[in-house]
Amino acid sequence: MVAQDDHVDAESAAETLGISRASLYAYVSRGLIRTRADEDDPRRKFYSLADIETLQRRKAIGRSPGEAAATTLDWGLPVLASAITRIAADGLFYRGRDATRLAETATLEECARLLWDCGESDPFREAAALPEQWEPSTLAQLSALPLVERCQALLPLVAAGRAVRWQRPTARLWPGAAGLLRAMAAAACGSQPEDKPVHMYLAEKWGCDAQGAAAIRRALVLLADHELNASAFAVRVVASTGASLGACLNAGLGALSGPLHGGMTSLVELLFGEMARGGDVGQLVEARLRRGDGIPGFGHPLYPEGDPRAAAILKHIPADPHRDAFVAAVADATGKRPTVDVALVALRRAYGLPDGAALAIFAIGRTVGWIAHALEQGNDERLIRPRARYVGPEA
Repeated sequence: MVAQDDHVDAESAAETLGISRASLYAYVSRGLIRTRADEDDPRRKFYSLADIETLQRRKAIGRSPGEAAATTLDWGLPVLASAITRIAADGLFYRGRDATRLAETATLEECARLLWDCGESDPFREAAALPEQWEPSTLAQLSALPLVERCQALLPLVAAGRAVRWQRPTARLWPGAAGLLRAMAAAACGSQPEDKPVHMYLAEKWGCDAQGAAAIRRALVLLADHELNASAFAVRVVASTGASLGACLNAGLGALSGPLHGGMTSLVELLFGEMARGGDVGQLVEARLRRGDGIPGFGHPLYPEGDPRAAAILKHIPADPHRDAFVAAVADATGKRPTVDVALVALRRAYGLPDGAALAIFAIGRTVGWIAHALEQGNDERLIRPRARYVGPEA
């Protein structure tokens, strides 16, 4: 087998899949397998191992309908129709628009109007888009809670979040949705809601300059949605019952609180702390691999060529030679590139944002996508109710 990074030559690719060279080339032409030119001979192609492994799994699943259904819940085949977000080999798209390009200029509010399919309507201008103030004593009492739990405690106090979704036209929910987004930003900061753009609100609360505010704006837009991840699926399950938008957001927050979802930024923070203590970055990477610790925040199953959100954030924040050397060392050792979690932590440290700001940006930005999924699922008016394959003891 001849390999180049995470790619193999045509002979190995065809042999692994049990197909002819002609079939291999057909897969490439259909976009099922990506290729990379040989560094020494541009006429020669190498084939993506990640795509080959995906095709192998699909072949195996195709032989068992029961197994096919089970594996849809584990990075499997699509299970829901949605017009919100598309993740593809060429990037991330919100309703057909390239998210990285959109993030260059759009505010989170403009992104929300796109994902909520508001058209020419601007719900952020409505009176209902500014939620009521919280009791100062309530804010003080909840200030010691972790970010997610604080948001879960405060959101039910927003009247728009308690309105049942069932039978309500989507357009009537937009102003309340705008209010919930502002409430989420305020809850994350432990402050009162305001009607200024979310990125400006956060920059003010966190003491950022204009450059920092622009970086926050860009990250919020890039985090707005990511198709059917764990939190979005949780939101859609709750939305399918006709529950309120507030209940849907609490479901998304609950999923985000788990270490396998929102907890990744905490692991990356520890990694950056280890990096900041100095030493050779190559030795740090090697030591982690030897211990079997892995390197959190690197390598994304949906982006074999690298997370475009991370690249879009990192290229606009101040350079850090030590951080950049570490990223290069990881790529050299494992072939993996940084995910958006690394980019968020890098952004937080670059602009001196408070501890927990990386997760806060994630939660606030993703609120837009959660609401989009809740609205779309509510329009479907069908209860999400999968079946379980029983594997316990028989009577």
